[in-house]
Amino acid sequence: MRIEIWSDVVCPWCYIGKRRLETALDGFEHADEVEVVYRSFELDPSAPHHGHERTLTTLAKKYGRGEDEMRSMMQNVVDTAAAEGLAFRLFDNVHTNTIDAHRLLHLALEAGGPAVQRELKEALLAAYFLRAEDVGDHDVLRAAAALAGLDPDRVNEVLAGTEYADSVEADIRQAREYGATGVPFFVVDQKYGVSGAQPAEVFTRVLDQAWAASRPQLEVMGVGDACGPDGCPI
Repeated sequence: MRIEIWSDVVCPWCYIGKRRLETALDGFEHADEVEVVYRSFELDPSAPHHGHERTLTTLAKKYGRGEDEMRSMMQNVVDTAAAEGLAFRLFDNVHTNTIDAHRLLHLALEAGGPAVQRELKEALLAAYFLRAEDVGDHDVLRAAAALAGLDPDRVNEVLAGTEYADSVEADIRQAREYGATGVPFFVVDQKYGVSGAQPAEVFTRVLDQAWAASRPQLEVMGVGDACGPDGCPI
């Protein structure tokens, strides 16, 4: 079974959704046969590559709200994250561009497969949400890539150019084709879509349904005499 997850590394619900899916997988008896792959989605491609403005301020301007009101709204997300064991620092985050982070995620997938990509994804999310680091900063990206075990020379090579930018765009186009207008967006075996950071119970039901559908059970209509390992009835 393959689960593809469209998300951004500056999306709080993507981190919450990741944890909830992981909770569901922890209780799924076939988890060792599930492959999880992350796909790119940019919430704001126009964001500065070296952000200095706090996300709180950016969102308040975008939605025409006061910063106190926006802080109250964001606190609800902080509280939800805490219930999943995540100590978000949303009020310290900066509004930043994520294209380079996504390009490194594609490098990780190509160089080390889904397991290494997941390590990098977790490192990037933790850097941004738990330590309030700027994931548009190349030094922050290099540190996250080192935690995932990526070759530093390849990381520098990718960051110095535009490699994997086409792959990022292809992911975004695929999300649009699926009808995804926001993230996180989960696709299981290219048949089942889950939009948003649903409760773990929802992911559990989807996993069970997808697993059953991929391995249909034969309905036996009748049982008669037959030969087996112990011989044939006479």
